[in-house]
Amino acid sequence: MIFKDIGLSPEVLRAVDDAGYETPTPIQEKAIPYVLQGRDLLGCAQTGTGKTAGFTLPMIDILSHGRARARMPRALILEPTRELAFQVAENFEIYGKYQKLSMALLIGGVSFADQAKKIDRGVDVLIATPGRLLDHVERGQLMLTGVQVFVIDEADRMLDMGFIPDIERIVKLLPPLRQTLFFSATMPPEIRRLADKFLSNPREVSVAPPASPAETVRQGMSIVRPGSEKREALRRLMRAENAEAGLIFCNRKRDVDILMRSLKRHGFNAAALHGDMSQPARMETLENFKSGEISFLVASDVAARGLDISGLPYVFNFDVPTHAEDYIHRIGRTGRAGRPGTALTLATSADGKYVSGIERLIGKPIPKFEIEGSQGGELDAEEPRRGRGRGRGRGGEKRNDRGRARSSAKAQPEKAAAQEAKSEPVASAKPAKAVSSAPAEKPVASDKTKDKREAKKSAEPKPEKKRNAKKSRRDAKSGKRRESSEKSVGFADNMPAFMARPVELPARTPKRDKEAAK
Repeated sequence: MIFKDIGLSPEVLRAVDDAGYETPTPIQEKAIPYVLQGRDLLGCAQTGTGKTAGFTLPMIDILSHGRARARMPRALILEPTRELAFQVAENFEIYGKYQKLSMALLIGGVSFADQAKKIDRGVDVLIATPGRLLDHVERGQLMLTGVQVFVIDEADRMLDMGFIPDIERIVKLLPPLRQTLFFSATMPPEIRRLADKFLSNPREVSVAPPASPAETVRQGMSIVRPGSEKREALRRLMRAENAEAGLIFCNRKRDVDILMRSLKRHGFNAAALHGDMSQPARMETLENFKSGEISFLVASDVAARGLDISGLPYVFNFDVPTHAEDYIHRIGRTGRAGRPGTALTLATSADGKYVSGIERLIGKPIPKFEIEGSQGGELDAEEPRRGRGRGRGRGGEKRNDRGRARSSAKAQPEKAAAQEAKSEPVASAKPAKAVSSAPAEKPVASDKTKDKREAKKSAEPKPEKKRNAKKSRRDAKSGKRRESSEKSVGFADNMPAFMARPVELPARTPKRDKEAAK
């Protein structure tokens, strides 16, 4: 089947032809006809299969007839991240260039005033992240009562990022008669419950097993040591693979900056991308990576969803993702649109639980390989510790080592005693009845030693007497005598030691005397 057989308008087909596409992907082939019929849709397909075009192409056709009104968009698309929203906006510009449709992008990190001006003029399509959209609604700059088509893209990511309460608020602002499209790469039970709540008699389209990586992606995993040795292993792997470009994922934002600086020091053309960067900086970095000015992009999971980077050859997982679904999305940045790709992961011994979860999700083990010059190990199947403290790595490895050392130190005397008991020769083979089970008596001390101990105890002042002696010395120094009947004032005998320290007052000057008099 080709795009001409799906039922799209000549203007959209012309734009698709200009973009260089002739044959629709399976999700596009199944989803577009239902969207053109005005049906609610629940679409599930693995990442990199063209879900974005699956709803943008028919939406352009639907909105081609009609007129936008001020502050009342006709279509609303929700995206979990700014990068995804920006990418969908690019798709609308590409596929809608022969249609007179207006569009506005509502994302964080951009001026409110510029966005409000576009809304005031009236837009056909509104592409937004939930937080910024609600900000405009609360300021009275936007009404959603005219929305005809509502799209929730990357619904599972919305769930992970905690956007579900915001989405429920947005749905209440929408008209009851509308077309709702629900797209997701994975379909956990929570997402299905939300779909049942938001959709009306939907058509379900699933073209691949949920949460399965593309067959064109070559996967591999190497077990390495954490810290600087792990960064060195990554550099050796990149050189061994002769990688000229790639996307490198870290779990934490601070690790993104550390790894980026490390790669730069060793001669790699690298840049960082994470959520703490300003929006202009994030967009500029992404554009430079797409154009080839940056060879390696070290990123957090903000770049793991929906980003379409054509011809990306490598994805390196510097950290094993804690959520198994994120592994699918990360490696889905390569091997897109039928092209081959490679996804390689570095794991430490503490990542055993996460690796097991990923392998259960994809239904097969990840092939293991060794990096030349790097020492590996084995995955620990135990659940890693979540607490982090000074001197501890991921999973609390050092804490466990210290704990084992302590326990082994405690057990050493007992083991030694047991060994001595085993190695001790038996003096005589007496019958069992003759053996006494009573504990051995302690040696009796002589009278002289008893007298010495008692004399020593009587000579030592008791703690109470020591405290009273200190009090009397303090009273004697200060020239005060404390009576037994005197009531306690303030801290009394429990005064902290730091309050008893002498205080040096600043020298008196005429200027200070005047200020004190005022």
